[in-house]
Amino acid sequence: MPNTVSPALKALLDRFIDYAGIFPPAKLSLDAALENFGKYQSGDHSWMLHWLVVGSEQAQLVSKAFDGAMSVIAETDDARAASLETKAVVSAPKPVYCEVSIGNTELLDAIKESGCFAKIRTGGLKPEAIPSTSDVAAFVAACADRKLAFKATAGLHHPIRALHPLTYEADAPQAVMHGFLNVLLAACFAWHGDREIEPIISETNPSNFRFDERAHWKNKSLSVSEIQNARLNFMHSVGSCSFDEPVHDLQSLGLL
Repeated sequence: MPNTVSPALKALLDRFIDYAGIFPPAKLSLDAALENFGKYQSGDHSWMLHWLVVGSEQAQLVSKAFDGAMSVIAETDDARAASLETKAVVSAPKPVYCEVSIGNTELLDAIKESGCFAKIRTGGLKPEAIPSTSDVAAFVAACADRKLAFKATAGLHHPIRALHPLTYEADAPQAVMHGFLNVLLAACFAWHGDREIEPIISETNPSNFRFDERAHWKNKSLSVSEIQNARLNFMHSVGSCSFDEPVHDLQSLGLL
């Protein structure tokens, strides 16, 4: 890990990217995604890498060398998976992240009761697939109220909320995408009792985020131990079809 990474940023981003290279908009072949994941595991930024996300069919084609490193999208348990990502509550002896549509608090209650975790989709291939900042804030707050851990997926390739193309095609539609630093830091504040988190999720000015021995947004801050507690017990990870893009963006901001 480079010495330039502050303790607070290191705590915030530690093992936070679930690499989903086979999924849109990247849509890589399974072989290419596996090669990338292996490269990232031995790279300078391996400390940010968490699991490899694959579908249940692809999981059967993956070498046993990846056993215990896969998050498998399936509706039944997979013995080789480290975690499951589902559309419904599934009982399994491993973390299960159940996708929740915006505003579905009934399902949040069922997920909490089952011992599973929640999952929110924060983007997509079209502008209308991106939930509003108020919707994301409401989801995070609802999970915090229930002490229900979650992960986020889709549309979190960039650190700070900003206008970006939604795919890698030359004529791709553009929209304002959520930033992973916005959502992660907002979740950490929410875990520690702060419910005024929508302004953090809405923030578009990178200079309002600072990282040293603490993580700061404007005049609010959290210690390393508070961040570590929130990451362990509340916001576990984000799924991203790119690992390079988040790294490059962080470097361009001078954070890595």
